[in-house]
Amino acid sequence: MAQIYQKDAKDRILDAALNVVNKNTISGTRMHLIADEADMVQSNIHYYYKTKDELMLALQNYILEECYTFRKIHKKSSKDDLESQLDVYINQKKKLILDKSNYDFAEIDFWVQGKINEEIRLRFQHSYEEWRREIREILDKYCKDMNEATRRQLPYIVVSMLEGATIQYGISREGFDVEEYFASVKRMVLNEVNRAKD
Repeated sequence: MAQIYQKDAKDRILDAALNVVNKNTISGTRMHLIADEADMVQSNIHYYYKTKDELMLALQNYILEECYTFRKIHKKSSKDDLESQLDVYINQKKKLILDKSNYDFAEIDFWVQGKINEEIRLRFQHSYEEWRREIREILDKYCKDMNEATRRQLPYIVVSMLEGATIQYGISREGFDVEEYFASVKRMVLNEVNRAKD
């Protein structure tokens, strides 16, 4: 029973931290604000997370795990073809932008924090490497006649286009057509796949 309560308490704290980060940014986040948001006393927050840095690292991991879990689930249920497998990544980013923008905002804020916090930067580095590795595996499986230079660079380009959507949408929601943007991304990637055959 204590383990269930602990998980619930940690989830409450992380959800509260995510809300506070979205309102105040990471640099403006304080433990007492998280405690207020979670409707807990601050000492309960410190029981699970001794410092703000420890809590922010847990929040970053929470967000990255959410993204990884989404991809894992949807890859298994997708068709076994290039376009369907690319849709897993596109749909993940669309879902974050449209339904979980608080995750996306926090991710960008963590990216900024990576300039001063080496552990945050290394986690992003690992996450992006994993993302690119997965995309490379898709290319290796479905694009056997693609030249090696494109096969090596296209995962970087795809990740950049997907992450770039977050910034574009965050700055100009009224002028940014999410559906059309991602339809264009998919067309560009498929065109590049066809162009880059040996």
